[in-house]
Amino acid sequence: MPSRLFSPFTLRGLTLPNRIVVSPMAQYSGTTGNEATDWHLMHYGNFSVSGAGLMFFEATAVEPRGRVGRFDLGLWNDAQQESIARVIAFCRQHGQAKIAMQLAHSGRKGSTAQPWMGGKYIGPEEGGWHPISPGDIAFPGRPAPRMLDHAGLAEIEVFFVQATKRAEALGIDLIELHSAHGYLLHSFLSPLSNNRNDEYGGDIAGRMRFPLEVFTAMRAVWPEHKPLGVRVSATDWVEGGWTLQDSVVFAQELKKLGCDFICASSGGSSPDQQIDLGPGYQVPMARRIREDAGIPTIAVGLINEPAQADQALRDGAADLIAIGRGMSYNPRWAWHAAEALREPAAFPPQYARSHPSMRFGDFTKLPPTR
Repeated sequence: MPSRLFSPFTLRGLTLPNRIVVSPMAQYSGTTGNEATDWHLMHYGNFSVSGAGLMFFEATAVEPRGRVGRFDLGLWNDAQQESIARVIAFCRQHGQAKIAMQLAHSGRKGSTAQPWMGGKYIGPEEGGWHPISPGDIAFPGRPAPRMLDHAGLAEIEVFFVQATKRAEALGIDLIELHSAHGYLLHSFLSPLSNNRNDEYGGDIAGRMRFPLEVFTAMRAVWPEHKPLGVRVSATDWVEGGWTLQDSVVFAQELKKLGCDFICASSGGSSPDQQIDLGPGYQVPMARRIREDAGIPTIAVGLINEPAQADQALRDGAADLIAIGRGMSYNPRWAWHAAEALREPAAFPPQYARSHPSMRFGDFTKLPPTR
């Protein structure tokens, strides 16, 4: 029986050749001006020819305070846009994967060192900045953030809109709005970080208000035929925090505004989180949102085996499967999955002779190339 993993999937005017997604993976390797480098050319060029149907650029900051660290990719000026265009041009020329971008703002978790340098907060005196947030609740180990006033909220919305327009100028196929992992938009959603007493705080309707406004503004300038989705932390994994049921309500509201999919991740708001880790541990969250909100979902998180990924799709838990760390460890995951599931996979012509059918030199069995 044909696999589900290697079947096509359509969102608006975008048809993906298969359901394998290269998840956004922060590289912290931009220039001091937050431009793409040769590392990104190698990194994304590699994934573009990997056989995956969709490849995400890492979380890309919409303004300087939106970076997690000083060397994140940014998309708020022409130089950054031109540097990313160079990478995209290579991926379009040689790769099969459609190209997506995750637009993000770090909020109260910003201004940190690179993970391999300890990931500690870096203050303004060291080249960092003072983080911003819906309220004044500090992420543990960080300074209390500056609370955004109404003018600040309007400014952030403009930053997201401008970055969306730049993504369209780059020819990006799909955008994901980052509203997860304790970053700015998630910090509006979660009671653990939002202690406002105005219309942008309080009950779930108030806490959802600003993320929904940002999404609405982005959808208004993003082409009608192109998909726009949202990554959520489906639960904070902390008592009194954001819950899976809250995520269902949020997804229902996003769907009304033209949201095309939800990527169901989790956690990130608090180091007190108690995550029940295991293979595919977030897949049930994707299923719940898909079923209760009636919206396509992307499942992500410890999905490492092809049969496991295919079964999640067959069970109706998700429509797409995103792989991050596993893909970074094995950039040819899609090729190996195709072999395991007895499906064809796209190979660039330069690599076609590496296909298993060539083990005995039978050139008549070369796989399809791009």
